[in-house]
Order: sequence, then C-alpha cells, then structure tokens
Amino acid sequence: MELKEIIDGIRRTLDEADSAREEALRLTREVVRLSGDAVKAIHRNDLETARQRLKSAQQLVEMIRESLKPYPMLYYSGYVQSAHQEFVEATLLLAYREGREFPSPWDLGVPEADYLLGLGDFVGELRRHFLLLLIDGKVEEAEEVYRFMEELYGELMTLEYPKGLVNIRTKQDQARHILERTLEDLTRAKLNKRLEEKLKAAVGDE
Repeated sequence: MELKEIIDGIRRTLDEADSAREEALRLTREVVRLSGDAVKAIHRNDLETARQRLKSAQQLVEMIRESLKPYPMLYYSGYVQSAHQEFVEATLLLAYREGREFPSPWDLGVPEADYLLGLGDFVGELRRHFLLLLIDGKVEEAEEVYRFMEELYGELMTLEYPKGLVNIRTKQDQARHILERTLEDLTRAKLNKRLEEKLKAAVGDE
C-alpha cells in the first residue's frame, strides 16, 4: 500500500473520531448544565423541576455512551468523566432529598470510577443542604444530614486505589475538610440553641 493511501485512511478515521468528539463535547456541556440546574432546583425544594432536568440529562448520558462506543479513548476522557460526575452528584442529591434508594452506576449507565467521583462531590452538596437547614433554624434536621455525611465519608474511606485507576484520594481529602467544617457549624448551632432556650426559660421564670 502506498504511503498516501495509508495517510488517507488514517485521516478518515481521525476525522470521524474528531466529529464524534465535537458532538460529545456539546452533549457533555448540556449534561453539566442540566445537572447544575437540577441541583439548584433541589436546594429551592423544587424537586419536580429537578426530576425533569435529570431525566433529560439521563437521555444525553445514554446518547454519549452509545455514540462513543467505537471510541473508548474519548469515552474515558476528562470532559466525559466530569459530566458524569455532575450528573451522579445531582442524581444522588435528589434521591437523598426524596428519601429513596440511591441509584447505582449500573442504573445510571456511567463508569464505576466516574460514579465514585460524583459520590465524593455529593458530600459538598449535602453540606449546602445542611447549611440551608441551619439558616431555617432546623438544627435537628441539620444534625441528621451531618450524621449521614459521616456515614458517607466512612464508606468513601474504605476505598484505596491508585490514582491511575480512580482519583478518589482527592475526594476523600475534600470530604474530610467538609466534614470538619460541618461539625464545627453544627456544634456552634447546638450551643446557640441551648443558650437561647436557657435565656427563654430564665425570662419565663421572672
């Protein structure tokens, strides 16, 4: 085979891969947008909007998986992984707020490593939910969220794998810092509540 024929064949293959890459980039940006909208809706207690956004995101996740089947090097690239993480994070948060079982990576159709990274980010959104509860004066409910965060952190810490397989160590470190800050906030809130109760009791006794 002449060199020109070889180069032409390579060019056709790479052109097809590049087209698939461009389409995947477009779809992943949309998954990130929809997932972000869903998280915002959840924190506004607009769970119906969140469900709609995540349903649309799920369809796009499936499209990405199917379109990149011939190109595994693209499917396991950073931008697809990031979109999966955002989708997983939002989906887990919705499941938590709805009080139902958490979907697995196999339910969502995402790689296990991407799911774990999204699970790590889920801790941060739980903290946000925790803080919103504190703002509303719901200290007991906030404490329940903290206890769940502790449980989740404990599960994350059972994972010990090299960075080349899944970069879970970074998520573990982030989760630990989030948990420490959340405990400090919870402790202050409980102390303030007790002080407030004592002051009310003292005023009532006068």
